Amino acid sequence: MKFSEYKYERPDLELFKKEMEDLLETLNGDITLEQEIEVINEVFGLQDELDTMGGLASVRLSLNTKDEFYEKEQEFFDQNGPIMQQYNQMFIDKFLASKNKDGLQEEFGKLIFEQAELEKKTFKPEIIPDLQEENKLSTEYSKLTASAEIEFDGGTYNLSQMHPFATNTDRDVRHRAQLAVSNWFENNEEKLDRIYNDMVQVRSKIAKVLGYENFVQLGYDRLGRTDYNHVDVKKYRDQIFESVVPLVSKLIDRKSKRINIEDSKSYDLPLQFLSGNPTPKGDKEHLVNQAKEMYEAMSKETGEFWNFMMDHELLELEAKEGKMGGGYCTYFPLYKSPFIFSNFNGTAGDVDVLTHEAGHAFQIYSSKENIPAYRWPTMEAAEIHSMSMEFLAWPWIDKFFKEDTEKYLFSHLSGAISFLPYGVAVDEFQHGIYERPEMTPEERKTWWRKTEKKYLPYKDYDDDKFLEKGGFWFRQSHIFGMPFYYIDYTLAQVCAFQYWIKAQENHSKALDEYKELCKLGGSKSFVALLDAAKLDNPFKPGTVSRIVKPIQDYLDNIDDTKL
Repeated sequence: MKFSEYKYERPDLELFKKEMEDLLETLNGDITLEQEIEVINEVFGLQDELDTMGGLASVRLSLNTKDEFYEKEQEFFDQNGPIMQQYNQMFIDKFLASKNKDGLQEEFGKLIFEQAELEKKTFKPEIIPDLQEENKLSTEYSKLTASAEIEFDGGTYNLSQMHPFATNTDRDVRHRAQLAVSNWFENNEEKLDRIYNDMVQVRSKIAKVLGYENFVQLGYDRLGRTDYNHVDVKKYRDQIFESVVPLVSKLIDRKSKRINIEDSKSYDLPLQFLSGNPTPKGDKEHLVNQAKEMYEAMSKETGEFWNFMMDHELLELEAKEGKMGGGYCTYFPLYKSPFIFSNFNGTAGDVDVLTHEAGHAFQIYSSKENIPAYRWPTMEAAEIHSMSMEFLAWPWIDKFFKEDTEKYLFSHLSGAISFLPYGVAVDEFQHGIYERPEMTPEERKTWWRKTEKKYLPYKDYDDDKFLEKGGFWFRQSHIFGMPFYYIDYTLAQVCAFQYWIKAQENHSKALDEYKELCKLGGSKSFVALLDAAKLDNPFKPGTVSRIVKPIQDYLDNIDDTKL
């Protein structure tokens, strides 16, 4: 069955309630461990049905944000998702109070109980209207940014399609492209400020109703973080500031010399080489087939996975009018199918989709037989699989880049290390926002620019007044739709660098360890997964500087002026 044949049917809300009520009533009685396990698995089955239908509605709307049918279906889930969550919460209450708890822990493990305790803290029936409003605002942001139509050099482009102009070797094109994108955001500044302000207020209100001091800890709890907190994250950000910001500043200086620009501006940052950034050679079909050859050569398991994705047409890769921007991987439980969404634009990012999003997809494909709670790890752990696959693909990367291979390897590694300061800047910005939800829109922009100057001191916006006053964060969708998620990318990157180091020494062994990590899915918490995978913990002092050292040595040994 192809993805286009996956059947969508709006869930019958009343039937769902009745089925859940019947199952919950069963849990009220004098029930044996075996009977309780059977009921719990039935609840998991209902959850899988909802997740599959909700996923299909969301994906098909993101493929065409003008589709009126799926727009209405998304509205249904935005409105009724919190109601369904209420029944899930009732189930969690029964689960946590079970007289068979010891036996259930033996069957399902302890982590599901720890996660359930967090879920219990993050929900009360009285916040349902606020959750509905939060969902509505998130969808509004996605639709607004997807609707962008930017006039540039005789064409009309969406935000994703503007990316290639940002890496054009002509400085004037890069400069004007930045201003064109900024102009769209500035023209929509009032709407975006209103959406985000409403988001901050409703999230802060939810936090107060649930008994939190502010949204910060609620944001962490929503993300299922059981073994670290904002204090640990602050110490980690400090490591990035001390060990990585100086290194990135040196890399920016190297690049300025490489592209022969003394007074580097923000619109010069995306360009890596005067001869042009590395670009994939071939169209979408060619790149997908090269990925097929790569994954078949990599291992039996990765080859089987990629052929499954191709055979079932689970790759939606090309940018189109009305299509939502960005890229993601999701999963349809009833079909045991990962799904990859992106917007190819002719840049190296297209190949990163075939490795990064494929890393997510391979992980969920490897752990699809786990119970629902253990299929995906928490966000920061999930990004380890995606970022590590980017590095594990290195031996085959010439299939995609041919004569640009050396350029890609240098820019990929230097780009990965250069991302870390930006990632922690996004996190520090969000902490400030939710610690001080009373900030005005202008104060938020000022706070962003202050944070940006701390972690990215080299970013000079030249004559772009909108970005200079602090408007860049408008384009970071995670800030709107998934608060506190973005730090996860940086934590995972530090872990993925360890697979890069391992692969330099013994690629086969590194790949075997990676596959074992994928099989674990989310059966362990973040720190416990690191322990199981023999990866150093980024929160421990000295970890970042120790991992950065071999990367710096590798980059220092490359004469990038010849690339």
